[in-house]
Amino acid sequence: MIVQNLTSQKPFTTLDGSQIRSILDRTNAPVRNQSLAEASLEAGKATARHYHKLSEEFYFILEGRGKMEVDGEVREVGPWDCVLIPPGAWHQIEAIEALRFLCCCSPPYNHKDCYFEE
Repeated sequence: MIVQNLTSQKPFTTLDGSQIRSILDRTNAPVRNQSLAEASLEAGKATARHYHKLSEEFYFILEGRGKMEVDGEVREVGPWDCVLIPPGAWHQIEAIEALRFLCCCSPPYNHKDCYFEE
């Protein structure tokens, strides 16, 4: 059995600019098909607009409010909202208030699967 506690995970900044703590992924468990991380974003900050060719992603908002854009559609999101981000969909989240959310990726998150606007 693999059990990871969020508080034991060291935060890092992803290529999109959010602060991440991996909960379960290929770096800390024998994960094959998905990854789960906690992300945080300070009020007024936004991730870099990007997409993933392979990964389907869920953002599950735990705290705060933000504006979520998926392929040009923008909606305000807050606690208990879950956003589906299909593979190939351009997306970005901006924190209206400090945000804390879960990111689930399938297949697991990989830096090489992040594509940014030029």
